[in-house]
Amino acid sequence: MAASGILRDEEVSGLGQAPESNIRIIQVSGLVKWFDAGRGYGFIIPDNGMQDVLLHLSCLKRDGFEAPLEGTRITCEAVERQKGYQCLRVLTVDLSTAIHPVERKSRAHSQVAPSSGWVRAKVKWFNRARGFGFLSEGEGKPDIFVHMETLRRTAIAELVPDSWVYVRFGHGPKGDMAAEVRLTLEGGLPLTN
Repeated sequence: MAASGILRDEEVSGLGQAPESNIRIIQVSGLVKWFDAGRGYGFIIPDNGMQDVLLHLSCLKRDGFEAPLEGTRITCEAVERQKGYQCLRVLTVDLSTAIHPVERKSRAHSQVAPSSGWVRAKVKWFNRARGFGFLSEGEGKPDIFVHMETLRRTAIAELVPDSWVYVRFGHGPKGDMAAEVRLTLEGGLPLTN
C-alpha cells in the first residue's frame, strides 16, 4: 500500500475489486452492531459517528479472526464503496466488550403480558448493540420500552429510528414495555409473521 493510505490499482485488483484510481483508506474503530455468520457479514458502528461499516466474514478469516459477537470492539481499515464503507483489513479484535450469548440469556429481562390492543408507534430510538430502545405513540404519551429479545421472538433484526411499527404493550417495572412488535407496510398496515 502506498504510504499515503491510497491503494494503487494493482493492490485493489488483488482484493477482487475492479481497479479504481486513488482509493482512500481510513482507519476505523468501533463496536460490532450485529454479525450473522450464516450470511457471512455484519456491521461495525464507528466511534467517530460516521455511517456503519460493512464487515465480511471472508475479510475476518483472511486476517486470522473468527466471526465476532455483538459488542466486540474492532479496529480496521475501511474503504468507501458505492453503497457505503466496507472493511478492507481487520487490524485488531477486542472481545472484552462482546455480548456473549450466555450473558444475553442470563440478563434479567422481564416480559409483560400485553394489556393494550395493537397501536401504531414511531421508533424513537433503538440501539441493537445495547439491546433496547423506545417507541412513541405521540406527543404527551409515555415512551414504550422495547427489548431486543421481544424483537427476536418475531424475527425482527433491528428497528430504524423514525420508522413506524405496530406494538402491543403492558406495564412493566419501569413503565410501558412492548410485549409484541410488528413491522408495517408502506401504507401503514402491519406485517404478520
